[in-house]
Amino acid sequence: MSLTLPGHSEERSDEGIPPLARASGKCEIAALPPVARNDAGHASEGRLPFASYRISLNWGHSRQGDSIVATIELYDTTLRDGTQMEGISLSVEDKLKIAAKLDELGVHYIEGGYPGSNPKDAEFFARARSLGLKNARLAAFGSTRRAGASVKSDASLKTLVEAGTSVVTIVGKAHDRHVTHVLETTLEENLAMIGDSVRYLKSHGLTVFFDAEHYFDGFASDRDYALQCLKTAAGAGADCVVLCDTNGGTVTSAVRDVVSAAVAQVSCPVGIHAHNGADLAVANTMVAIEAGATHVQAAVNGYGDMCGNANMMSVIANLKLKMGLDVVTDGQLGLLTEVSRYVSEIANLPPNPRQPYVGTAAFAHKAGLHTAALAKEEWSYQHVDPAAVGNDTRILISELGGSRGILTKLQERGIKMERREAQRLLEQVKLMESRGYQYEGAEASFEVLVHRSRPGYRPPFELEDFMVVERRHHGPGEREMLSEAMVKIRVGDEVVHTAAEGNGPVNALDAATRKALVQFYPTLGAVKLVDYKVRIIDTAAGTGASVRVLIESTDGDHSWTTVGASTDIIEASWLALADSLEYWLTKTGGPAR
Repeated sequence: MSLTLPGHSEERSDEGIPPLARASGKCEIAALPPVARNDAGHASEGRLPFASYRISLNWGHSRQGDSIVATIELYDTTLRDGTQMEGISLSVEDKLKIAAKLDELGVHYIEGGYPGSNPKDAEFFARARSLGLKNARLAAFGSTRRAGASVKSDASLKTLVEAGTSVVTIVGKAHDRHVTHVLETTLEENLAMIGDSVRYLKSHGLTVFFDAEHYFDGFASDRDYALQCLKTAAGAGADCVVLCDTNGGTVTSAVRDVVSAAVAQVSCPVGIHAHNGADLAVANTMVAIEAGATHVQAAVNGYGDMCGNANMMSVIANLKLKMGLDVVTDGQLGLLTEVSRYVSEIANLPPNPRQPYVGTAAFAHKAGLHTAALAKEEWSYQHVDPAAVGNDTRILISELGGSRGILTKLQERGIKMERREAQRLLEQVKLMESRGYQYEGAEASFEVLVHRSRPGYRPPFELEDFMVVERRHHGPGEREMLSEAMVKIRVGDEVVHTAAEGNGPVNALDAATRKALVQFYPTLGAVKLVDYKVRIIDTAAGTGASVRVLIESTDGDHSWTTVGASTDIIEASWLALADSLEYWLTKTGGPAR
């Protein structure tokens, strides 16, 4: 079979096409439609937005007429394999919430845990029966029977049957040296363990997936034995055999060869379970699909033990947007960013800003060349439409950007400005960043800077003076350290002098400032500080270094971040704090008394 790319006269060979696709003749490379729009709103002729070509691979184990149709199963293992990641500990309530969210995303299977290993997972499966999942089926995880034991007396298999799920996944060894050196049994007994366990579970009417542990390393050690493990599971009735790159060290070219061999010789569907030890888990998952795998195991945000699993967020987006495989609906794809951040919030882990597709930096642009091009054509520096995965384009304000980026950012925030004024503002941004400011993570401070740069702007308040006193005293039953701040604030023609104590100098300064301002702006009490970060800018200066302070605030409905920089940490804190209060008062109109 040969391929012709749209718009190209030359033919491409079928080298690298999955064996099943090559045999069926159902692989094509299609051009995406030219939907980019110019300033007049018309289609831009000859310009293909985002990815220029998308590969449609048609293979699988379901048929429609004479055509072989790709059917890819998404198997999420966040609640089991993902929880093995350092720093993650999910309660039963957490797991139930995540399972419901994954069902909303449209994955086909949710691995809930190992019911035979701990009471928490056993409780999860008992309570999960009332979840009312619409898209996904719950899977319970376990292992093959013990060496030398009977399936009927094996506690792990019994627990799997009692878990109440229609799907079970069992793990078994597929590496000859693991069998003899870790399990300390014979190669023949390991095959019997696999076959007996699958037959036993199938006799209870269950869908059974077999995870072939260490399969890729086992294939390199003894190809015939690794394949025999798969054939034994398939022969016993397994609904899918899953090739596990357990150590995560297999290179992508080897994955293609190993998966192709399995697809060619095993009678049931083949799956992939890739770990990220070599930072190749997503790439290995994609090439496994190209080689004929139709079942994908992955975890939200790449969570998992050691370096983690293949990232389910990236896998779904790649399958849908790059390979043209409708594993989820367009609406479900649009939930990708929301689900990623929801799970990270439940897991109490900070989201990775540079995570592909769903990270806050995935479509963030700083360089002037980029921002200028994006203002003309959104696809020029983005490989997909951010909205397709529920994300947004972000223009970062910095000394590296141009005035076009300034104008784009202002347009996002509903502020109109002339090009010449934007160029002056850019010079001000460069000056401030030379002093230690950084606006890309503190857009509220940037907006305050914009207002201050405009003629006729009158701030809602001005600082006349402040003093902070830190002292240590030893009164019985009192705090050892005491912070007190005194501020002199001007609002219009009035000057107010107040003082307040606090838990540290920043809290005292905040309390004294609010004490003054609330007399004029009673609604200011809604604003709360929720995060406070200090970063050393020039570490070589030691204790005399400049510092950058970031403050995140909220009024209960919206959150915003401001920045201050100085060689004095108290001044840097005040500058960030003042920006936060001024931003909110400016945005809300600052209803005065």
